[in-house]
Amino acid sequence: MPVAELKALKERLVALDVAAGARWAAAGALEAVRTADRGGPVRDAEERAAVAELLQVAAWITFDAEQQPASRWLHLRARELARGEGESGPAEVEALILAVLSMQEEHLGRPACSLRIARSVLARGDLPGRVAAIFHVRTGRALARLGQGPRAERALRTAGELLADGSSVRDPAWAWWFDRAGLDGHEGLARAAPGDPEGAAALLYGAAHAGGDGPAYRVLFAAELARVLARTGDWREAGAAMSGLAGAVPGVGSVRALRVRGDAVRLVGRGHGVPRRTRDTARELGRVLSGLRGR
Repeated sequence: MPVAELKALKERLVALDVAAGARWAAAGALEAVRTADRGGPVRDAEERAAVAELLQVAAWITFDAEQQPASRWLHLRARELARGEGESGPAEVEALILAVLSMQEEHLGRPACSLRIARSVLARGDLPGRVAAIFHVRTGRALARLGQGPRAERALRTAGELLADGSSVRDPAWAWWFDRAGLDGHEGLARAAPGDPEGAAALLYGAAHAGGDGPAYRVLFAAELARVLARTGDWREAGAAMSGLAGAVPGVGSVRALRVRGDAVRLVGRGHGVPRRTRDTARELGRVLSGLRGR
């Protein structure tokens, strides 16, 4: 496939993911990969870069659609194409591939693998500031899951300091999404792991209500807020967090976020001493989620 067509295909996938989300974009992403593969072997560095970027976008979409085996295969193939080509070639996207792979490992309950990936990138040195900040976040999330709270806090503090330095011409275009709201959300999830629900809830609330033009996946933070509150038995606050989620469900494209909502519903259903209003809110959210599964 000509490079121009590969790039146009990638841009259409990005636009679909932004407009609709992974739930609707995953099938198109996999079809795009099949279309690109029909073109035969990759011929040169420019085509290698275009294919690597297309596969990375498809890998991100399938990750957010909870199609994890497909996402992992796509990321590894994209990395194979991206490695060893120099700064002007596909290597530009390798850090993004590794950032999502690290997040995927933590998401799948393998924080040690996530930490190993993040540290391997940070060990390279001379990373653009925003890229380094993203991998310090990945490090902090993994360390928190491994029960190393103080070291996790140091990693997240370093990420905040790097972010406060502002953007630079060295930052890649793909790092646009990483801002204060994104950092707060990930720090909230890190605080939830070792059992700091109050700190986690405050950060997740701020991230979920930050507004602006952040990436669509940030609907995850509102769902995580409800799950954190339900997990700790803060029923009234959990009900308040869940009250706005049911109406938004039909437009949520992140399957990860929908599954977190389902977890919150189940936690309320199994809870003791749950106020009637919170139970009713959870039942309504569960009913809407069940309707999606029936489509």
